Amino acid sequence: MTKENLYLCMGSACHQLGVYEVLPQLQELIVRYELQDKIELKGSFCLETCSVGIVMKFKEKVFTQINPENIESKFSDEILPSILAVVQ
Repeated sequence: MTKENLYLCMGSACHQLGVYEVLPQLQELIVRYELQDKIELKGSFCLETCSVGIVMKFKEKVFTQINPENIESKFSDEILPSILAVVQ
């Protein structure tokens, strides 16, 4: 089975907003929800929405306003449903 890509912006604006604090939390969430065989987490250069917080992209869906304090709720409320709609 081919894995779907989940992109996390690693550009300079996201770096300043705490992406390196978000990254380990995101990796843990992928394991917690047993998605490691279904999605591939990839770093990305700028996803061109720097003014709205840390950005992630799955397929054509862009998730914004992510930060170290809300990554868990953003993942379970917004990102996970989009992933599950494609990989199940």
